[in-house]
Amino acid sequence: MINLSANQLRRAADLKHKLESLEKEITRLLVSTDGAAAPAKRRKMSAAGRRKIAAAARARWAKVKGRKLAAKSVKKARRKMSAAARAKIAAAARARWKKAKAQGKKRL
Repeated sequence: MINLSANQLRRAADLKHKLESLEKEITRLLVSTDGAAAPAKRRKMSAAGRRKIAAAARARWAKVKGRKLAAKSVKKARRKMSAAARAKIAAAARARWKKAKAQGKKRL
């Protein structure tokens, strides 16, 4: 590509220009036959429609807030580990550290 003559570079530029124009024409043809590719127009909503939507949203929030106030959420009790299970885990950890220190490690 570095060793191209001026004529070859001009021809390459012309071909690139032709390709770009053909691509534009193809997309124009495809868009004109397919209505889905055209940009969608924004629909305007009437003030009455906005009022209805806002009223419905307020009603939904009132319903949600009303339920939360009426029935207080019960906090789930935390599960407790038995003393035997805790001792078993601690013993395993001590054994793991003992083995690591015997190998001269400072961390696991």
